[in-house]
Amino acid sequence: SEITARRQDEDDLRKSRKRAELLLLNILPQPVAERLKKGERTIADKFEAVTVMFADLVDFTQFSSQISPTELVEILNQIFSKFDRLARQHGVEKIKTIGDAYMAVAGLPKPQDNHAQAIAEMALDMQKAITQFNADNSAGFKLRIGINTGPVVAGVIGIQKFSYDLWGDTVNTASRMESQGLPGCIQVSAKTYKLLQEHYNFEERGCLEIKGKGKMLTYLLLGKRHANSKLLLSP
Repeated sequence: SEITARRQDEDDLRKSRKRAELLLLNILPQPVAERLKKGERTIADKFEAVTVMFADLVDFTQFSSQISPTELVEILNQIFSKFDRLARQHGVEKIKTIGDAYMAVAGLPKPQDNHAQAIAEMALDMQKAITQFNADNSAGFKLRIGINTGPVVAGVIGIQKFSYDLWGDTVNTASRMESQGLPGCIQVSAKTYKLLQEHYNFEERGCLEIKGKGKMLTYLLLGKRHANSKLLLSP
């Protein structure tokens, strides 16, 4: 009957709306997706204090030419799924992956005080995850990570295909920390170092000529400082 057909149509519409909502939640942070649903058209927010991380699988492009496309996607999927789980575990927001690079941030869309620690913990766990992946798969991947702290603008771009992204000098510097970092290491800027130095061990890398920034003092994050590590480090 006509009523049954109408009910079916309404039901289908509800289901497709639900699917669209789930898709939005997969692409955007929940508070941002909610604002879009309520009809906000332009979403751009300034956050004064966040910590941004870039991670890159060193020489992966070279390696990818030696394997099949299916194997390539499977490997990246395994590694990035593990990183996604770590992001959830540490309260970090994944922003995107670009090829074999992974970008994440802490301190937004809900501001948090421990943004630098959250990223530091995730970065250390990511290095452990790659070591484990290598052991399980007889592989030799090296992960290079760069971290920086500061203000950013975060917003949604796109009409048909949404994406949540970050802009600003803080982001560019985090990207440089990664690209001019060392394989298997986590390089951080002086800003991030200041927030973490009491609870983590670092090695000063010295002044690097950072493209577009001039000379910058950078540090390598080595691990968490234990309560008794001060005793061990004293001469």
